[in-house]
Order: sequence, then structure tokens, then C-alpha cells
Amino acid sequence: MSDPTRARRAASFGSRAAAYAEHRPGYPREAIEWGLSGARDAPRRVLDLGAGTGKLTLALTELGLDVTAVEPDPEMRAELGRVVPSATSLAGRAERIPLPDADVDAVFVGQAFHWFDVPAAMTEIARVLRPGGVLVPMWNYEDDSVPWVAKFTELDREGARRPAATEDLRGVAHPEFEPFESDRFHHAQRRTAESLLETIGTYSMVIVSAPEESAALLTRLREFLAANPATASGEFDLPLLTWGLRARRR
Repeated sequence: MSDPTRARRAASFGSRAAAYAEHRPGYPREAIEWGLSGARDAPRRVLDLGAGTGKLTLALTELGLDVTAVEPDPEMRAELGRVVPSATSLAGRAERIPLPDADVDAVFVGQAFHWFDVPAAMTEIARVLRPGGVLVPMWNYEDDSVPWVAKFTELDREGARRPAATEDLRGVAHPEFEPFESDRFHHAQRRTAESLLETIGTYSMVIVSAPEESAALLTRLREFLAANPATASGEFDLPLLTWGLRARRR
């Protein structure tokens, strides 16, 4: 079923760029190293595609990699430049990447692959990726194997659940790539009830909803967090799951 809000949601994040930079979780080193290990040779030059405010860019630079970040939204890109000034930041899209052929050893995509025109994007990614290099899409989700998190995400089903399309991406095939592998990595983010609600406020469905709808959702979630013993007072660890895919360039 087509989503009439998709284009609006895809373009919505810049309006919350500062909150996105402050409140969205980062990615665990274990997941990033798993992605890098899918390349034939150890990557040195890496592209972060659809880089947003640089959550993944920062983690890649901390591994000593030469990182170029490509992001279409100027407000998100401005936050990226502030957070990761050492990375090269370029305006561009997955379907038209502003890099030469065979320029990078790995392409990472954090929380963005489901927004791409996937067949066109994979053709373009294959162009800039050296043979034997690796494509690594990644997503952070609340870990709903934890009972209170499952109840929280059930309340939040319409506003902030994982993109439905991501579970289908394991089966994506492209002639320039070997089949995708997948793995999951547990981690956590230190939160308060209010900072978790700020995170929810950066989700696209919440951003584009009518103000009364998003206010009602946040009120419902706030009431749950206030009544839940694990989250009712002060800071707590929000259990997270990073789901990663990797596919080697033929």
C-alpha cells in the first residue's frame, strides 16, 4: 500500500535537526566493526550516505577512518558539520552521489536506507564502491524483547515504530552485490522520560502529524512513563537493538 505521507516524512527531519542531533541514539562499535568486516580488505575510506546529523559519521571517524558524509537536507548537514567537523560533508542523495567511481571501500547508511529508491540507490552505491567493498545499512530500534519497552512501543505504534519496509530489505537483490547478511546488536541509551519523549518527537510520523495528534501521542506516552517503575523517576537505560545488513560488492 502506498503511503501518501512518505515524501513529506522523508523531508521532515531538518525541522527537528538540533533535537535529532541531541536525542537520537548512536550506534554500537560492535555493529560498525561487524559491518566493516564484510569487506574483502580492511576499509580505509568510507561513505556515510544519508548521514543526517552525523550519528554514524562520528562513530566511523572515531575508528580512524577517512569519512565522507553525504546528506541532502541543509539543516541536518549543518548539525553534522558542527558535531563532526573532521568529516567531509557534501550535499547529495543516494540516487546521485557526488563522488567518483570506485572511490570508497565501504558505504554505511544509518536509519535512512528505507527512504531510498533502493534499486537506483544500489546501482549508484555500486558505482562509488570498489569491488570487494561493503554496503552496510543499519537501524536503531527500541528493544521490545524487554516487557516495558514492548508496552511502550505498542502505545506508540502509529507514531514511532520501526519502518515496516526494513524487514523486507533482507531479500533485496542487485547484480552488483552478493546477498545481504544480517545481525542484531544490543545496547542502551541513558534517558529520562522527557528526553525519551524528545526522541519520539524527532520521528517523521510525529513531525508531520497534526499538532493535536502528536500532542495526544506524547501525553499518552508521558503518562505511561510516569506510571512505569523502570522509568518513573530520574535516568534509566533505554534498551536498544541495532539491526544491521551487509552486502559485499562483487
